[in-house]
Amino acid sequence: MNAIELQGIRVALDGKQVLQDIDLTIKQGDFMTFLGPSGCGKTTLLRTIAGLQHADAGTITISGREVANGEKRFHMEPSARRLSLVFQSYALWPHMTVFENVAFGLQVRKLAKADIRRSVEAALDKMRIAELVARYPSELSGGQQQRVAIARAIVTEPDILLLDEPLSNLDAKLRVEMRAELKRLHQELNTTVIYVTHDQHEAMTLSTQVAVFFGGRVVQLDKPRELYKHPKTLQVAEFIGNGGMQMNQLEGVIRAGGGVWGSHRLETPIAVMPLAEGDGVNEGLEEGQEVVLTIRPEDIKLYETNQAGSLGVSVSAVFPSGAETLVQLDAGGWQLMARVIGETEYEPGDTLFAVLREQQMNVYDKKTGFLMELSYATTNNQLGESSHEDRLSYSR
Repeated sequence: MNAIELQGIRVALDGKQVLQDIDLTIKQGDFMTFLGPSGCGKTTLLRTIAGLQHADAGTITISGREVANGEKRFHMEPSARRLSLVFQSYALWPHMTVFENVAFGLQVRKLAKADIRRSVEAALDKMRIAELVARYPSELSGGQQQRVAIARAIVTEPDILLLDEPLSNLDAKLRVEMRAELKRLHQELNTTVIYVTHDQHEAMTLSTQVAVFFGGRVVQLDKPRELYKHPKTLQVAEFIGNGGMQMNQLEGVIRAGGGVWGSHRLETPIAVMPLAEGDGVNEGLEEGQEVVLTIRPEDIKLYETNQAGSLGVSVSAVFPSGAETLVQLDAGGWQLMARVIGETEYEPGDTLFAVLREQQMNVYDKKTGFLMELSYATTNNQLGESSHEDRLSYSR
């Protein structure tokens, strides 16, 4: 069953189009993350689902009920949508105790006192803060306040839980702890969760689905693993790759083949890769078509001795961080970044041999920015002419 269906949602604020024709389906029990840079429209869409913002066009259906219709100017009140929203600022009442803050929504519904106490205690137990029941917000740490805010949201047993960048005000250690708590909570409650963030790591670790926003549109909707491995546009690839982990990019060009090269080849500053022919593969390629090849640092493997299919490189800089080490490399004037698990003994100036995992590369049309579906020839690739004498071939 689908928890939420959005069709053609458009929202304008102060004369500026913020959301443009959003079509999105969220299944029951999903942990859906809205991911994107500031100003891309993800929080506006969350508020529109919650009922805090009116849709100018399109429809919103929650659990089979239409709750908003822009054309008909129909707008169901937030309190009738059976959902809860956790704000970035926590929004706790400072003059109320933890118990009173969490109980507030139930008191509004005029439930029996015994039922309210039972529900509040259960919510506090789920968030592991039962001992804080009599404290005031000013007596709590940031992480404790966030747990209270989430307890207040789940105490009413909503069908859908909306979280608007709930961890952004916490320090790094608390963020890690709260990510684990949110993961556990989702698994225990099986509640549909919509989570807004600009943090790629949060999106990848928490979500069952990720919707990436740019310019008020959803440009890719995928499972975290697929989004990470195969971004559909160069814009998405750069955004997903900049979360503390630099994405390697190489300019390239499609060339017509001939002889041993087949019909076409992809030339980059460090390698020439023959492309497969026949059976409808690699159709529509043009001579001189400019492309951008991307590869992640963890897909560059480093060796101290020459390997089949390796490229000679020089170490430019080393960035240790305990569990992993980033190694900046010079490949004939082109800079690459490799990721090595654990510590290394590499020093600037060392000569190493790098193997780039071809199956993990993505190639994008430079003009359109869209991912290209290229198939490589089964023969080993050969290094093209460059400013250095190293030879690179990729073993297939």
